[in-house]
Amino acid sequence: VQLQASGGGLVQAGGSLRLSCAASGRTFSSYAMGWFRQAPGKEREFVAAISWSGDIRYYADSVKGRFTISRDNAKNTVYLQMNSLKPEDTAVYYCAADQDSGWAHSSREGYDYWGQGTQVTVSS
Repeated sequence: VQLQASGGGLVQAGGSLRLSCAASGRTFSSYAMGWFRQAPGKEREFVAAISWSGDIRYYADSVKGRFTISRDNAKNTVYLQMNSLKPEDTAVYYCAADQDSGWAHSSREGYDYWGQGTQVTVSS
């Protein structure tokens, strides 16, 4: 499985961005998918996750109510809509796939495949 993240950029505080993650492979629809982020000098942290069907979604408390994760299994793509962005959201954002479970979760170690990351910078 190969994951290609895109959609990052520079935005002012209060603005919005939508990240996309395109996946290769015929079994994308069976994978749980997640988004993580890593700011300079910090560990990679969980942002959001979605189950294989899209019915179950989890969010980090820091983004709840502002970010929305979704997926289109017909397009092998998962999205992260980010609204009301804050400077503290600045980070490299990574998408990840769990081939062993279709259930959404926040455990970084449980994800098997990772995209290359896309930079999100929020200016104050």
